[in-house]
Amino acid sequence: MPKQHFTHVDTWVFDLDNTLYPPEARLFDQIEVKMTEYVMATLRVDRAEADHLRNKYWHEHGTTLAGLMNEHGIDPDPYLIEVHEISLDHLEPDAELNTRIRALPGRKIVYTNGCAPYAERVIAQRGLAGAFDAVYGVEHAGFLPKPQQQAFDAVFTRDGIAPQRAAMFEDEARNLKAPHAMGMRTVHVAPEAQALDHVHHHTDDLTDFLGRLL
Repeated sequence: MPKQHFTHVDTWVFDLDNTLYPPEARLFDQIEVKMTEYVMATLRVDRAEADHLRNKYWHEHGTTLAGLMNEHGIDPDPYLIEVHEISLDHLEPDAELNTRIRALPGRKIVYTNGCAPYAERVIAQRGLAGAFDAVYGVEHAGFLPKPQQQAFDAVFTRDGIAPQRAAMFEDEARNLKAPHAMGMRTVHVAPEAQALDHVHHHTDDLTDFLGRLL
């Protein structure tokens, strides 16, 4: 992983879930249960149908929330509060990751399809409070989700990011398509590598990857 591929980067964009903490923490398992329960209560369907719709909307709309908004007109704010009320007790601080993020030259931001208050809780629990210059959630993109181009445009315009001088770290490979097309350096953070044209680099250990950059 040649360091020279990142010498032009002055803005570092990080996804949150399964990117700034390892998938083994399984926080999203809790969120998925909450989403299914919300779909059950809101649409008055049984658990099997709610699970089906949750997954269907994720595939077709980018997030379950986007599907619920587009197809059922739900208010996003109560949904975001409800599904992110999960326990973070077993999420461990990572002092080394904190050190390496802070050492990156330039601006560091978090951009998640979750909501910003939830992101702030996770960041604090990981011992990363103060490491980022800004935290953006789906609400800052007008509730449009990654991987939609308009979502990235909204957040990057808001932050003043020049994509040609930025890098994106993300566990969902499909969410790297738009950043790649915009000229960003893309890093897939996941247990297994995938040979994809829109992924420049892969790592299963973000802390180690950043250490090699520095």
